[in-house]
Amino acid sequence: MNILFWGTPAYAVASLNALVAAGHQLVGVVSQPDRRRGRGKQLQASPVKARALELGIPVFTPERIRRDLDCQAQLRALAADVYVVVAFGQILPAAVLAQPAYGCWNGHGSLLPRWRGAGPIQWCLIEGDRQTGVGIMAMEEGLDTGPVLLEQSIPIGLRDNAQQLAERLASLTGSLLVQAMPLIEAAGPGPEAERLARLGVRAQGEQGITYARMLHKDDYQIDWNASALTIHRQVMGLYPGAHSFWRGKRLKLLDSEPLVTRLGSELSPEAAELAQRWAAPGLVDGAPLADPDQPGKQTAGQVLEVAEGVGLVVATGGCPLLIRSAQLEGKQVASGSILLQQLDPAAGDQLGQRPDGATE
Repeated sequence: MNILFWGTPAYAVASLNALVAAGHQLVGVVSQPDRRRGRGKQLQASPVKARALELGIPVFTPERIRRDLDCQAQLRALAADVYVVVAFGQILPAAVLAQPAYGCWNGHGSLLPRWRGAGPIQWCLIEGDRQTGVGIMAMEEGLDTGPVLLEQSIPIGLRDNAQQLAERLASLTGSLLVQAMPLIEAAGPGPEAERLARLGVRAQGEQGITYARMLHKDDYQIDWNASALTIHRQVMGLYPGAHSFWRGKRLKLLDSEPLVTRLGSELSPEAAELAQRWAAPGLVDGAPLADPDQPGKQTAGQVLEVAEGVGLVVATGGCPLLIRSAQLEGKQVASGSILLQQLDPAAGDQLGQRPDGATE
């Protein structure tokens, strides 16, 4: 089949490569317009556009495909059999969805209907999901509401971060799309309802629907009064952006472990030992560890222990959190002994103090 591919970020490049490697004819690629990126704010092509140009595939970059009737006409003239969409970044209007005879298909990085929307990878980690996956979905005008043709799940590990999970899901998306194309071709063209019936797609239903809302600046700021698990999930899900402050400088947290004894073998040996050391009778994650009104009690965000060669043990609103890797403002990413050298911490030091002296 002749395919028109829609995608923008690096996540979608794996799918483009997979379709090309499988021998499909890519008649065009649609991507977001060039944007200014990086420290120099230079105008740069999206990763998908850059890869398409390397492959010699024509590229279209409408600012708003819904309003760009000329671009819609150009795409129609390509006479693609099927449209494949992976993280394009715009909602396709009905006029575009109706163009290809074999339909429009989306590779979505979640187990629908959980985490519809643009940030499913971040939110499945933030919310502590134990599995996620990819679905190949027939596109409708609604936001990720279409029936699912193929789906595959993968487990989420305690220390999987958004970048690592995205790489796994990107590869899986490409693999499932390659599996889906011959099924879609075999079902033939024709009215959508008849095509989908021949394919035996699964309707999403109304149970378990969640939406991955847009992330905001405040989402990246760590609240040390939250539980260790909540903070850890924030660190992993917003990698590499969740941050606090250390002696007035921004500190990005890049790897952590919640020192929760019930996690058992999910913890590293070092973290398991620290969790036992800091375990309190009857304490469960989320119960208050800090009470500033009681002498001798730790306050949230306070360094409890400098674990040599490992990292910082920090008090939270529940069990402690082990910070294993971080990036201090103006410094390189560091972990273990190098991180401790950069921070020069001592037990009792406080995280969360802003440059103006205020505490998060």
